[in-house]
Amino acid sequence: KVFCSSEQYEERRYFNPQKLRDVRYEKLPFCMRVLLESTIRKCDGFYIKTDDVSSILDWQKQQNQAEVAFSPARVLLQDFTGIPAMVDLAAMRDALAKQGVDPNLVNPRCPTDLIVDHSLQIDYSKCAIQSPPSPMDESHGATTRSPAGRPSPRGSSSSGSHCSGQRPGHRGGCSKVSCSDAPSGRSAAVQIENTPLLCPFHLQPVSEPETMIRNQEMELIRNKERLQFFKWCSKAFKNINVVPPDINTVHQLNLEYLCQVVQEGEGFIYPDSVVGTDSHTTMINGLGILGWGVGGIESEAVMLGQPVSLTLPQVVGCKLVGTISPLATSIDIVLGITKHLRQAGIGGKFVEFFGPGVQQLSAPDRTTIANMCPEYNATVSFFPVDDITLQHFKHTICSEEKLVVLEDYLKAIKLFRSYSDQSEEPQYSEVIEMNLSSIVPHVSGPKRPQDRVAVTCMKEDFINCLNEKVGFKGFHISKEKQATQVPFLHEGAEYNLAHGSVVIAAVISCTNNCNPSVMLAAGLLAKKAIEAGLKVKPYIRTSLVPGSGIVTHYLNTSGVLPYLRKLGFEVVGYGCATCVGNTAPLPESVVDAIKQGDLVACGVLSGNRHLEGRLCDCVRANYLASPPLVVAYAIAGTVSINLETEPLGVNSEGKDVYLRDIWPSKEEVNHTEENIVIASMFKELRSRMEKGSSFWNSLESAESALFPWDPKSTYIRCPSFFNKLSKEACTPQSIEGAYPLLFLGDKVTTDHISPAGSIARVSAAAKYLQSKRLTPREFNSYGARRGNDAVMTRGTFASIKLQNRLIGKTGPRTLHIPSGQTLDVFEAAERYQRDGVPLIILAGKEYGSGSSRDWAAKGPYLMGVRAVIAESFEKIHRNHLVGMGIAPLQFLSGQNADSLELCGKERFTINIPQELTPRQQLVVQTSTGKSFSVTALFENDMDVAFFRHGGILKYVARSLLP
Repeated sequence: KVFCSSEQYEERRYFNPQKLRDVRYEKLPFCMRVLLESTIRKCDGFYIKTDDVSSILDWQKQQNQAEVAFSPARVLLQDFTGIPAMVDLAAMRDALAKQGVDPNLVNPRCPTDLIVDHSLQIDYSKCAIQSPPSPMDESHGATTRSPAGRPSPRGSSSSGSHCSGQRPGHRGGCSKVSCSDAPSGRSAAVQIENTPLLCPFHLQPVSEPETMIRNQEMELIRNKERLQFFKWCSKAFKNINVVPPDINTVHQLNLEYLCQVVQEGEGFIYPDSVVGTDSHTTMINGLGILGWGVGGIESEAVMLGQPVSLTLPQVVGCKLVGTISPLATSIDIVLGITKHLRQAGIGGKFVEFFGPGVQQLSAPDRTTIANMCPEYNATVSFFPVDDITLQHFKHTICSEEKLVVLEDYLKAIKLFRSYSDQSEEPQYSEVIEMNLSSIVPHVSGPKRPQDRVAVTCMKEDFINCLNEKVGFKGFHISKEKQATQVPFLHEGAEYNLAHGSVVIAAVISCTNNCNPSVMLAAGLLAKKAIEAGLKVKPYIRTSLVPGSGIVTHYLNTSGVLPYLRKLGFEVVGYGCATCVGNTAPLPESVVDAIKQGDLVACGVLSGNRHLEGRLCDCVRANYLASPPLVVAYAIAGTVSINLETEPLGVNSEGKDVYLRDIWPSKEEVNHTEENIVIASMFKELRSRMEKGSSFWNSLESAESALFPWDPKSTYIRCPSFFNKLSKEACTPQSIEGAYPLLFLGDKVTTDHISPAGSIARVSAAAKYLQSKRLTPREFNSYGARRGNDAVMTRGTFASIKLQNRLIGKTGPRTLHIPSGQTLDVFEAAERYQRDGVPLIILAGKEYGSGSSRDWAAKGPYLMGVRAVIAESFEKIHRNHLVGMGIAPLQFLSGQNADSLELCGKERFTINIPQELTPRQQLVVQTSTGKSFSVTALFENDMDVAFFRHGGILKYVARSLLP
């Protein structure tokens, strides 16, 4: 029973692992407890067995050995990987309907979210502010309401609203052409909703920038067929949620809207967990939700009710101790922990954080650390749910009632973390301790981003740079000239410039959008600086360039934007500005003073590029710093300062003010972030999710249970996976007289195998598209055409980097052995299939390594490949081959194609017994009389079943036949 906000108890049913009464449960890492609960709940004796439960309980002895099955609570897809999965389900409906089965029975069995966020391409861009702003009249121009209810300037048409308000540094005229104003020749059928934003200069409503509207227009025109298919999927299938384009990115939606922490379904509550086809899926572990990235076929398998096969991992406990430096930002913390874990060598392992230091990390900090898994090669970085996580959920996804249910349930099954109770400490494979006190704030410079300098050493390092010879860090300024000061006049007042004087200070958020805390810290520091009576010298060229309108929104919502403005950090626009040298010219008096004294003047910015002379040709030293440090150095007016021991300035009373006096505490930043910013952002996201877009809402799609395939479509095509689907699976058949399609070496990656990126004009896929009367400009990418098997099969093995030993040179070609002709790989495969000849692939070590791609298995299958014989396989790709009914066969230890003296032109017969068993040794015979054994890498009975049926798709389809 759990307590509800109505002050009554309401029963919730759940599986409680503690009822096993096994003392090992409370010693398991929290991430392993999530695995165990799922295994207990889903145990059916076939896919998931009681042995899996026993193996997880005995994790300390079974790690890196036992294979277990895991059924996640949901699947997360982005559109590139989602479209082939949904096309397969649509094709399965067709196949079953032909067998007299109700097609409505075909649905994802695991709840699935599909987010359309990978289709946007940049056709239009407005990269920089082309002219510096100039002072204008303070009065604001009045606005009137257009018929559509949107603000438009008095006297203007409602089709192109713009901001007419004036303030210093803003010319007004934040105008944008609507879709109805598209140039002639462009389709006018696409109507794009023009939702007002806040003008960054004086915070009155205006519409999105013209470039955004233009790019969205092109996205919708280019991908209309795909979007209509997704719209049909959203109506035809149960258990799937399609999020239309232009809402948000897949990983942000997963964090901000889709995650549940505790799921409820089929009469039970249970921990949320997810597998996703997006590389950012691991972010979710920062909120106590177990999840990681998988390949397309694995995600399809989970959608169809199959579990993920997982070797029990080692779990490294990362104990965080010590106190974070007050000057360290979230970025410093994340990069510090990432560096520490990278050096620890934890590749392929799970990481779980514990220790008193965890409580100093906000929820956004944790998700950012979890998102860095690929950087330190971990599979998962797990933060169990604790009080900080609950506080975050209070402002985001949870009602008060659900929050109570969540807390009571997690505590009942020992999945809630209390760092004050040392008895809760689980046992880990190993423990790595990190002292957070060792994380100190850094800047990078003065010429290269990789040259990091601790802020406490900045003054000393700058002096060393003056002394060193000209090079990556040195300027070679003689000792007698290092004290040079040059007086100059600016706006009637006299100032002095010296070596290290700051003349450019730019707060840029383009690389800091994932975590608002650093921008908020800059704003809070500006607020305290103004309240302490500090100013920025007027000759310093200051600017504020948010990476997106949402940054301006949360700076304004939190009340810090006026203080930044008062220090001179005006929002100058959106785009690449100071980083690429698009800063306004420095005052002539400043330039003259720099040249007169041959001074090493400085720029400080929070972007990601700062090569010497890039900001301005007379500014030789440039430093990358966090946004609050940019503000601090602007106030100080120099980088030749020790911010710990020297004052930033003097207030009106003549009192020294130090950085520590105005630096916002992490508690202040976290409070503002959680209570104001995040709550506001989540409210807006919920509104957009509920409203959708006008284009999506008005998009027409079929209402039928079967998808109406368009034979003219080059985007969506019914694949041939279910051709000649029989009611019963055939017994395994031996592969007779197969030719090698390819003879490959070591480390053949999925980039070599699977189509990716743009479609080359001379490729087999290009020839196909040209036959459909498309021009190269209309080819789009392989990713966008993953719903068309004709394109994707022609693109398989189309990499220009493919090294095929049959032809002895690099390129997407092979030898058609019977004729002796060298052909495109697809053309050779097509000729073999026409002649009824089965195919195999010979390869070396680590076949299928790299990022997982479903078409790296689907493409070879459609080419007629029946088996791959290699020295070793990447595990996920091996799973994909099995999932498509291709046999992964491994040479015996110590053997390979060279040791067996195979030339690759032989014909191969692989004897497969009718009673095939996991990891059985099979005999391979060649046309030259050689014979050798291989191991069939079917790891369990489920793998064998998939192979017998010709892949998981046919296996599931047959399970629905009467």
